[in-house]
Amino acid sequence: MGDFQATLDTLKAMDSTKIFFTDLHGRIMSLPVNPENMESICETGIGFDGSSIAGFAAVEKSDRILKPVPESYRSVKFTDEKVGFFIGDVYNEAGQRAQADPRAVLENVLTEADKTFGYTFTVGPEHEFFLLKGDTFDADSHTDNGGYFQASPHDKGEAVRDRIIAVLAECGITFEKSHHEVTPSQHEINLECTDPLNGADRTVLFNYVTQKVAAESGYRAAFMPKPFDGYNRNAFHIHLSMQDGKGNNVFYDPAAPKHIGKIARQFIAGILKYARETSIIMASTLNSYKAYVIEREAPVVRNWGFSNRSSMVRIPHALNPQSTRLELRSPDPCGNPYLQIAVLIAMGLAGIREQLDAGPPISGSTYRKNWKMKVWDRRFLPKCMYEALVEAERSKFLKETLGERIYSNYMVLKVSDWEEHRTHVTPREHSKYLSR
Repeated sequence: MGDFQATLDTLKAMDSTKIFFTDLHGRIMSLPVNPENMESICETGIGFDGSSIAGFAAVEKSDRILKPVPESYRSVKFTDEKVGFFIGDVYNEAGQRAQADPRAVLENVLTEADKTFGYTFTVGPEHEFFLLKGDTFDADSHTDNGGYFQASPHDKGEAVRDRIIAVLAECGITFEKSHHEVTPSQHEINLECTDPLNGADRTVLFNYVTQKVAAESGYRAAFMPKPFDGYNRNAFHIHLSMQDGKGNNVFYDPAAPKHIGKIARQFIAGILKYARETSIIMASTLNSYKAYVIEREAPVVRNWGFSNRSSMVRIPHALNPQSTRLELRSPDPCGNPYLQIAVLIAMGLAGIREQLDAGPPISGSTYRKNWKMKVWDRRFLPKCMYEALVEAERSKFLKETLGERIYSNYMVLKVSDWEEHRTHVTPREHSKYLSR
């Protein structure tokens, strides 16, 4: 009670108090509330129209309750305002957790992992984004021509990254590293590793802070996977390690080749097996699949390897046993972080449960292999959103992991996205076919 009272006292100094959550797409939603009512809101929640949030509810049964999670509170101090930040859980009219709340999916997966296997997890997402000029997109949208690790004055976004890091630091969040990425106008900030639920909550906060700070500097922060032809994409690489009840890193085995033991290889095998049918979660937009191209640091083949950035699952070099981890390189930041992290863990646990074999790690670059391409090739990740939707539609695993309600609602949203694209005539089609 003392800590919560301290939180209530802190809210008096804030300009606004907001409860944040995500729709099924992963877009950030927020509800400003009166801080004087915060104690009762934490107890009973506050109502909102679930039918107006993508994937949450039908209009005829739309009342939903948003309850702030007290331990998620952060005081976020921007240049022009101070925001009291809470993550919210979504409930239905009966006071039960809403079946369409993506945060609940991650909670359920983590509970099952602990209950069935006795495992907990540590995650470290990599946050990539573009800093662009203005509110429209054109050939002049770039803010710099910098490249990987390039220093200022070529790196025009360094001051913005530093400001993002400073705002997060005042919230008690520590960064690990920050740099300009490979593509012009592209940046990356990595935060210290944490537990999965906090990692997803923190991603919501990171995206919110990044967009606000960019706007303060006259820029637009874009998490779109691939806004530019011929360049690398924005990724959302997820680093993951697994611990037993004593806190030991289960992925580390001193007797195994390169210290990656049987359990780790089973976990990887589960990711490889279910990668195609869960692709619509990791790469959730039409634009996502334009990034899965050779030589652009996005995975194209379902495989794994050591320190190999062309592999879908990479085992980074670890300086000590507790740092032993895997890195999933297929997700991008347009997805829902709760669903992405939940599905990653569920795939790995399925590999352990089914005692799967990951096979040998790849050697050399996947990009340099002489693949004989086919229209439908299960060796590869889906090459388009339609292919990913077909795999998801056939998937018993995805339905069981997400639950019937989220699975059905999510598929309706994504099929609608695809149909909109399929029937939309583009300027490129005009230039290519109009004069035929």
